[in-house]
Amino acid sequence: MMEGRGFQPNIVVYSTVIDRLYKDKRLTEAFDLFSEVKEKGISPNILTYNCLIHAMCTLGQQKEAIRFLDEMLASNVALDVVTYNILINAHCKEGMVSEAEDIVDTMIKKGIEPNVITYNALIDVSYSIMINGYCKVKRLDEARNLFCEISRKGLAPDIVTYNTLIQGICQLGRFSYAHELFKKMCASRQIPNLVTYSVLLDGLCKHGKIKEALKLLRGMQNYGLKPNIVHYSILIDWLCKGGHIRFASELFHGFSVKGLNPNVYTYTVMINGFFKERLLDEAYQLFRTMKENDCLPDGCCYNVMIRGGFF
Repeated sequence: MMEGRGFQPNIVVYSTVIDRLYKDKRLTEAFDLFSEVKEKGISPNILTYNCLIHAMCTLGQQKEAIRFLDEMLASNVALDVVTYNILINAHCKEGMVSEAEDIVDTMIKKGIEPNVITYNALIDVSYSIMINGYCKVKRLDEARNLFCEISRKGLAPDIVTYNTLIQGICQLGRFSYAHELFKKMCASRQIPNLVTYSVLLDGLCKHGKIKEALKLLRGMQNYGLKPNIVHYSILIDWLCKGGHIRFASELFHGFSVKGLNPNVYTYTVMINGFFKERLLDEAYQLFRTMKENDCLPDGCCYNVMIRGGFF
């Protein structure tokens, strides 16, 4: 259309369109357009390649990502910090932390300094990417050392970095250190967000620390945050699993006062909790109220009802 009007799009325009097509999950069109670019004799730039490499990594097609990387190098297009972050993130998500470390080393040798995003994937994007990778394979000491390295390099850990490390620590049951890190985060003027509290609540509940979880939930208001349905759903789920069905039910039925609407997940965990305690009438009544409250059951909810013997 643009060419028909006498406008010849350049690689910046093409790259922007390819990026948009990828984000809209129209990958076939993105790759077709990439082929068209090359057929027209237009050289792809760093943005074009980063977009395609990211798409391949997201789809788990590492070989295709490497093919694009090789093509990029053969075309004398230099990798930038974004390219390295994409590769580091992909390797960390696959648990290939050693390979991710090698990429960071290569990156530094090429004169490209990792940014706070890099540290987040080895705490999820170049330091951030690496921290996340260490946490996934339970190498907490390495994650902590890398977190300290961020500060030594004059970089300020962001909320993603803190949340990633706190999540890894909670998964290992190291709550004293998670609490210490939480306090450090607040002292450094990084305000905890809703994700921070979701991570801490889930970690505490998972390890049976319900009282601490309730205290944390109440403390959210100190930072101007209001617990949402996700936070209450986490708590209700673990209360039900711990046999505290009455307390869970009180929380659930108090949503209207708080201006909250339970979602299908909240209904499902509450119904499942009733079934576990053999409170069949309560389970069925709650199921019936879902449609009245414009919350349609999903497959998981119907599965709970079937296992409970109602279908």
